[in-house]
Amino acid sequence: MSAKAKIILFIVVFCVLLGIPFVANAVTSHDSPELSLDTPEINALSEKKCVESAEVMSSSHMQMLNDWRDDVLRRGDTEYISSSGQVYEKSLDDTCLRCHSNKEEFCDTCHTYENVEPYCWDCHDPDAELPASD
Repeated sequence: MSAKAKIILFIVVFCVLLGIPFVANAVTSHDSPELSLDTPEINALSEKKCVESAEVMSSSHMQMLNDWRDDVLRRGDTEYISSSGQVYEKSLDDTCLRCHSNKEEFCDTCHTYENVEPYCWDCHDPDAELPASD
């Protein structure tokens, strides 16, 4: 076998081996988990909506929470104005976890599915008693 043929064979084998994970991922079913929105706070809402749309929250809630943390701790900015104009407190505990009090069925379900370990819980205790809403 000539050197040129060996190089071409090596490139073909390399490309096949490199492509196996991508092909396997493409043919495997990836059904997103069902998130439970069954909490007393959410059930009591007349209009069930979050600080932003479900699509925005699904794709970029971690960036939003990081921005909120920086705004509150570094700049003292505690108000979030949503795209609808509604004003919310920038608070994981008092805003997010007030409605999503079911961390295991809501937060943990997606984080386990996505195989991520957020460090939010290093400081925030989702099992702590939340103050009564005003």
